[in-house]
Amino acid sequence: MLKRIFLFYYNGFRTMTWGRSLWAIILIKLFIMFVILKVFFFPDILKRDFSSDEERGDHVLEQLTNPLNND
Repeated sequence: MLKRIFLFYYNGFRTMTWGRSLWAIILIKLFIMFVILKVFFFPDILKRDFSSDEERGDHVLEQLTNPLNND
């Protein structure tokens, strides 16, 4: 059963014409979304504001248990 499923997909990808370029576009878009955007638009705020893992953990715990307290 697993061999038939593998061969089905293997033959499908092997005989693709438009699919290869579409998969290339999809992979490029995923790279841009998860690597480029992460680096430039989503900085690691906890690492920037706190110097140790214990301080980061305490801050996260504080925010989860008492989120309305804005110190």
